[in-house]
Amino acid sequence: MNSNDDLEIFLIATPGLDAPLFAEAVERGFTRVQKVAGGIVCRGDWPEVWRANLELRGANKVLVRLGSFPAVHLAQLDKRARKFPWADFLRADIPIKVEATSRKSRIYHAGAARQRIERAISETLGAPISSDGPVRVLLRIEKDMCTLSVDSSGETLHKRGHKPAVAKAPMRETMAAMFLRECGFDGSEPVLDPMCGSGTFVIEAAEIALGLKPGRSRKFAFEALARFDPDAWAELRDQARPCETDLKFYGSDRNEGAIEASLSNARHANVDHITKFQHRAVSDIKPPEGPAGLVIVNPPYGARIGDEKRLRSLYGSLGKVLSSRFKGWRVGIITTTPGLARATRLPLLSPGPIVDHGGTKVRLFRTDPLG
Repeated sequence: MNSNDDLEIFLIATPGLDAPLFAEAVERGFTRVQKVAGGIVCRGDWPEVWRANLELRGANKVLVRLGSFPAVHLAQLDKRARKFPWADFLRADIPIKVEATSRKSRIYHAGAARQRIERAISETLGAPISSDGPVRVLLRIEKDMCTLSVDSSGETLHKRGHKPAVAKAPMRETMAAMFLRECGFDGSEPVLDPMCGSGTFVIEAAEIALGLKPGRSRKFAFEALARFDPDAWAELRDQARPCETDLKFYGSDRNEGAIEASLSNARHANVDHITKFQHRAVSDIKPPEGPAGLVIVNPPYGARIGDEKRLRSLYGSLGKVLSSRFKGWRVGIITTTPGLARATRLPLLSPGPIVDHGGTKVRLFRTDPLG
């Protein structure tokens, strides 16, 4: 079993964005960081679990491994689950939701395995079991090895807690932050998004420049676990002092509703003083005064065959505007096919890995500073 001061902490990555999440975890000072299937593993105590939820921009969830044991049939699982030190991790007064999966194991019935864990928790700890309990315990049985984890995050971490307004087909904040990182953005240059939707790229970039923690406005499932210390958590959360920046971050969109959503979201995120959103077509964008930086854009990509032809002219005009007016700026374009990216006629570097954007496969196509 894991001791409470040396926990295995599992950071769930968006498929295709595990490399920048790894880099972020190392940069934020997490220890023994390793890439594994589905994400990144590091180690630490409970305050490190809280810190991962508070500070990491690229993790979708933070799971904590509670322990593991072998079991080849349900009676054995039952016996071991009843001996498990649930009280070290869970509280008797908080409802628990249990989920189970099984692969390549003699216990193949995940539903029956889940019931054994539920019964062990309710009968040995006394905690109620509920399908919408705020704490999720996960059982994974793989090759007869049972691993128990708890979801310390609760709602997915892209829900930053300060963004009420959403435009259609939004880029998740966690993905936007990792694409910014893949473009080499570290908060020290301006960013412009000419098709900004509800402002995700611009707001994430502004938060990074100000040193604002992504989890500062929300609640987490770990607040309902046994080892939670509200005073230590408050101290950790309040340690973060935002820094100053002279930079500005710009978004524009031809849809007025998108601009209204962006303005409202920037206000809620407390970055409205360094962000500027304008209602304008791509053909009307100009580089702002001051240093060159990064243009990042997630243009439309058709879902239907035949859409690509129609969209190529949009990409073509975007490329024309950028290459003629944005000398010295780098460009990052997130789209589905090399054909669409190439339609910009920009000098693209080799594309990034395939990333799963809500079931659509996208990639990042970047340039060096435009000549």
